[in-house]
Amino acid sequence: CDRRQRQMCIRDRGILIMGIGILTFLGIFSPKTGLVGAGLAIVMTLGTLSFLVTTPEVWVPDLGSGEQGFPLLTGAGRLVIKDIAILAGAVVVLSDSAGRVLNQLKK
Repeated sequence: CDRRQRQMCIRDRGILIMGIGILTFLGIFSPKTGLVGAGLAIVMTLGTLSFLVTTPEVWVPDLGSGEQGFPLLTGAGRLVIKDIAILAGAVVVLSDSAGRVLNQLKK
């Protein structure tokens, strides 16, 4: 990949993440839209959190101090861990939206 292609890919991922956030927010007004947004947010955050398991660079390497590995995270690991809060919010929105959709179906 050349530099321009990488920049486009990063921009496209940013647009995707913003779109998922907007769909999740719109769940306030439309529970079905909230279900879609929250579901996509859950899939996205689980994918990101998988880096904690699959990428050795997220854990502090052996630098001779005796403090290394789990549970010590590098900067990259701390950046990924924020997705736990996003996941928790998405689960709350998903459950709220699902409850509202079920209530609409009962009427």
